[in-house]
Amino acid sequence: MMNEDSTSPSTSTSGGGGVKKFFLRLSQTYQSSLDRSTPHTYMRWMFAAFVLLLFLLRIFIYEGWYIVCYALGIYHLNLFIAFLTPKIDPEFDPYAQDDEDDGPNLPTHSNEEFRPFIRRLPEFKFWLSVTKSTLIGLFCTFFDFFNVPVFWPILVMYFITLFCITMKRQIKHMIKYKYLPFTRNKPRYQRVNEAAGGGPNVGVNSK
Repeated sequence: MMNEDSTSPSTSTSGGGGVKKFFLRLSQTYQSSLDRSTPHTYMRWMFAAFVLLLFLLRIFIYEGWYIVCYALGIYHLNLFIAFLTPKIDPEFDPYAQDDEDDGPNLPTHSNEEFRPFIRRLPEFKFWLSVTKSTLIGLFCTFFDFFNVPVFWPILVMYFITLFCITMKRQIKHMIKYKYLPFTRNKPRYQRVNEAAGGGPNVGVNSK
């Protein structure tokens, strides 16, 4: 009896350690897969579009879960707006009030130093959030209690109205502060002998 009691704690400890090692290994494999997929932008977005297409096909074929589709659309719209918004908003940024000197501001003159557009939501996190939320929405369509009866044309009208109002505000913000939510290439440089037909190999800005 004493031998059995003395071995039971070690058995439970080893079992708990095995579970921890399994989840640790699983999280490491997941993170490693994400790291390997980082440079493959087009492949990542093709996968996200494929998952979204599966979700929409399930909605159209079974004619249900419209409330899930509406919630997913609103969430994707919020992600898209964060993707288009600069990290440091020139008008108001509640997240940068205490550290206004951290990070570059948007250029205010055309002759200022080149500064890439820094997004509030980076592209990789945008893709990851879209993919995860779409997979969760697709998973919800397998449960009937998420299929709440609703008049779907009203949801479509609400979403279109919200989309137009939000994008109008975002476009006005872009026009007011004269920026584009896409990082353009740095100004290209060419050698003096290429620009003037000879001379030393000194880089000058090509305008």
